[in-house]
Amino acid sequence: MTGNKKSAPAPTPTEITVRTQSRVLELAFEDGKAFSLPFELLRVYSPSAEVRGHGAGQETLQTGKREVLLTALEPVGNYAVQPHFSDGHNTGIYSWDYLYWLGSNQARLWDEYGQKLEAAGYTRESGRDASMTKADGGGHGCS
Repeated sequence: MTGNKKSAPAPTPTEITVRTQSRVLELAFEDGKAFSLPFELLRVYSPSAEVRGHGAGQETLQTGKREVLLTALEPVGNYAVQPHFSDGHNTGIYSWDYLYWLGSNQARLWDEYGQKLEAAGYTRESGRDASMTKADGGGHGCS
């Protein structure tokens, strides 16, 4: 997911469960690995252009996503899902490879997110609750 190295595709999920009360997406893969991905992590690391931008350095820091919910989860062919979040975001397509990568790197990703919040002037906790504004990069130019 980072870099251009081609590697073997990630295993395919054998089970996908949305846990609304605990706000996690549970995934079990054919290689026996299982991950519990918080909705907040899924939202702040959305693979959409709205979040990632259209190139390096164009990422938009996502704030205020601690309480985000997953309102729908649609299949995309046989290779991905497209979540719909309670804040209206629904443009990210999460391939099996990307979901496996998120699960495998979850601890590091949470740490990186906390560092980005601190660099933007938030504490790790306050940024998770702060609403996004135009100054935070809350808007986007994608159509």
